[in-house]
Amino acid sequence: MRLRQSSLHRPLALALSAALALTACGGGSDQLDPQSTALVIPPPPADPGYVDTAPVAASIPAFVDDVASNQRGDARYATLETNAGVRLLAGFKQIWQPLTDIVDAGVTAPAVGSFPAVAPSAWTGLPNDGTPGGTILNAAVHNANIQYVVAATSNRTADQATAAYLDDRRGKGYSVTDGMGPLTTAWRQAAQQTTSITAVPADATTVLYNDSGNNTGVGGSANPAFGGVVDFVNAMGNNGSTEPAKRFYKYARPFRWSSSVVVVPALVPAKSPTPATDGGFTSGHSAEATRDTVAMAYAVPERFQEIISRGLELGENRILAGMHSPLDVMSGRVLGQAVVAANLNDPANAAAKAAVVALARTALMAQTNTTADTFNAFAHSASATTDRFADYASNKVNYLRRTTYGFTQTGAATRPAIVPKGAEVLLETRLPYLSDVQRRVVLKTTAIASGYPVLDDAEGWGRLNLFAAADGYAVFNGNVVVSMDASKGGFYAVDNWRNDISGAGKLTKQGSGVLKLSGNNTWSGGAQLEAGTLEADSVSAFGASDVYVSGGTLASNAPGALAIRGKYTQLANSTLELNVGSAQQGTLAVAGNMTVAGGILHVKFQGGYKPAVGDTINIIVATSFKGKFDTISIDGFSATPLYSNTGLQLRIGA
Repeated sequence: MRLRQSSLHRPLALALSAALALTACGGGSDQLDPQSTALVIPPPPADPGYVDTAPVAASIPAFVDDVASNQRGDARYATLETNAGVRLLAGFKQIWQPLTDIVDAGVTAPAVGSFPAVAPSAWTGLPNDGTPGGTILNAAVHNANIQYVVAATSNRTADQATAAYLDDRRGKGYSVTDGMGPLTTAWRQAAQQTTSITAVPADATTVLYNDSGNNTGVGGSANPAFGGVVDFVNAMGNNGSTEPAKRFYKYARPFRWSSSVVVVPALVPAKSPTPATDGGFTSGHSAEATRDTVAMAYAVPERFQEIISRGLELGENRILAGMHSPLDVMSGRVLGQAVVAANLNDPANAAAKAAVVALARTALMAQTNTTADTFNAFAHSASATTDRFADYASNKVNYLRRTTYGFTQTGAATRPAIVPKGAEVLLETRLPYLSDVQRRVVLKTTAIASGYPVLDDAEGWGRLNLFAAADGYAVFNGNVVVSMDASKGGFYAVDNWRNDISGAGKLTKQGSGVLKLSGNNTWSGGAQLEAGTLEADSVSAFGASDVYVSGGTLASNAPGALAIRGKYTQLANSTLELNVGSAQQGTLAVAGNMTVAGGILHVKFQGGYKPAVGDTINIIVATSFKGKFDTISIDGFSATPLYSNTGLQLRIGA
């Protein structure tokens, strides 16, 4: 049922009659208009006058330009100067100085550390030369690195041991696809993936089993419906070898540093008998898992956060296996992300990159009997019982934990984030409505803190937090203009920014799509809605901002009263939509002045809440309320509006 006021042409100052009564459906206002003076419409939030950027660090060789130097065949002779992968991980030299540098630096014999003597000197720099692999430069970090593995392997559960075995012996491309949740079976069938490792064999403690499956699946013309996706995932591993880093850094696996590291018994046959060619830094499994999952996240952005979480989980399983240390797997993540970005930026992959999302979506929708409108919901339809990545909050905590593994920061913790050249491409399908410049700013504002071992590389790869970046900006600086075209579907049509957004910038929402804000936000520069929908899914969605609605729909699904901590202004040809529940859910609380120069108020009900006829609902409370809505629409009811100088109540009718 709708209540409609007379429509007037409204200049910036609009005179409203003090005696105007709102009538419809047989009901009418039982009070006079509280405003007796001209309605003065405030200006929109001030223009900050600039747009935030994230420039590439000057005078630093870009990994994406030099990735081809990271070749497995050159591993024995790789150096910081000749190999991009080795150079990317150079922060490790603050902790450990490898043999190749010791000769030049005149450093004496390596320290063994504080662990039981399964001598690291068993690790040799080159085959059969009998020399140690390097020397410890930061004993505190090194000791913490190995002690983490001691604790993890001493306390792992049987289920963790099984997971560690499977992630070790299965093809990584097959193993990580369970991060697709409800899409896992569809992906594996479409990719025609196979594995021969489905459980821990009874004799695995004495027999080494290798996966005879096909890892990522069947590519090319042999798989016309999905082969292009398989080829794309494989191509993202080009120039991704970890062998140059292993050979250069010569850092032993944790079980060679300490006899207290308990390797999973079923993986004992997998231990290499030749330490000289079996370095721990960096983890090949972790790097490959990161490459595969970031590529899959690009292809199926609906599962972006869940699948990249699976990549980091595989890395942690390498620690639980006793095969790698935290620094090994952290560096694997860094290298894997950089390799994928380099390959996504490679012109040779441009055609595949452009086609892969459509190809993957078409094939997976066919496998799951979904449509463009239902695919995303299906991808998140399972509970945590069958999809261990279904819990967003747990994924977020675990992802951040796995980026640093609790290391104490050894460097300055407040250095500004740098965004590597080309890194913005990693968000190309997850935030498709943003520009490359905006995606770079998202990566900058969501980066982890500085100062952690290995992660402060000069380009910024180590500080990327792709999980947080998938949730949009974390800081608004300057003008942030977001234009979403719902006709393009997917995230162009609907997206949810779940970060806690700070800063003094201004958000302007344009285009026909829906942008949801779910964080505990504190930004202060204002929100201006010009078109489409801007939805508040938390009570603090708009931070400390003024909110100015000149077009489109401002919606509230907040779990309590939506707090507008500044002014609220609504013009004609716009809508305020409040999804109201019990205990003031979805209502509006404006700390400043509220000015309404027409437009629509649409009231819905959430959580099974239904008012009774005769109830009076406090819909809007403000420090000062001026003006009226042209139309008030209440789902399933009629109502009488009760305006006052401090808000609006609705008396519910039949």
